[in-house]
Amino acid sequence: MTTICDLPEDVLVELLSLLPARDLLRACRLVCTQWRYVVDLTTLWKRKCQRDGFYAPNLDRSVSDWQVFYMLCSLKRNLLKNPCAEENFEHWQLDSNEGDKWKIEDLPGTHGRDMPDPTVHKYFVTSYGPCFKSQLITLREEGYWNQLMDEKRPEIVVKDWYAARFDCGCRYELTVRLLSENYIVLEEFCPEPVVIEQWSDAAWKEISHTFQNYPAGVRYILFQHGGQDTQFWAGWYGIRVTNSSVTIGPLTL
Repeated sequence: MTTICDLPEDVLVELLSLLPARDLLRACRLVCTQWRYVVDLTTLWKRKCQRDGFYAPNLDRSVSDWQVFYMLCSLKRNLLKNPCAEENFEHWQLDSNEGDKWKIEDLPGTHGRDMPDPTVHKYFVTSYGPCFKSQLITLREEGYWNQLMDEKRPEIVVKDWYAARFDCGCRYELTVRLLSENYIVLEEFCPEPVVIEQWSDAAWKEISHTFQNYPAGVRYILFQHGGQDTQFWAGWYGIRVTNSSVTIGPLTL
């Protein structure tokens, strides 16, 4: 009697590649020695990458571990919640909320411009007192297990968009920290504050940073941004921010 274990290796690879990665690693790999061997094959994970649209021929030389590459691709998404103010201030910690406090406005806003991304419709805006907000990302809760972060150290890409209004100067600040289990700062991106003078072009600008080769032990990512206007006008004349993102590798996608 012929069983699934009697199938040629290439057929078994094709069949198992149809299964979710979690089932392959937690169940199929434990069935027998042969299945363990097949689940560990590079060809199986490359096939899964092809099925899910993660594969391109130019990656053949740059990808050293197709299983890890597949897992990172399948997990990749914006880890910041409510980045474009569609849910009011949900998920954001208001660390500093002075002046007339944070506010949400619709694009393009008074004396403002639309975002390059037409899917973004709202932004957060600061006042004449310091306004800062943050999110703490717990990597394990987002699917990034400790061994993955410590051994593979995938690229962590941070992006943010900011703009002034035409008729008022303002100040923008961004700080992103990679934290250990005990909240010790292992690496930090904290560029010089951006000061935009009155009568600027009010264009939206992107700031981006990629963490690479960071120390082992990263368990959290703290993202904080904000600022204020520089002319201390009552109302909401300060820096505008939206479309923030934190993503984890691979850079090829």
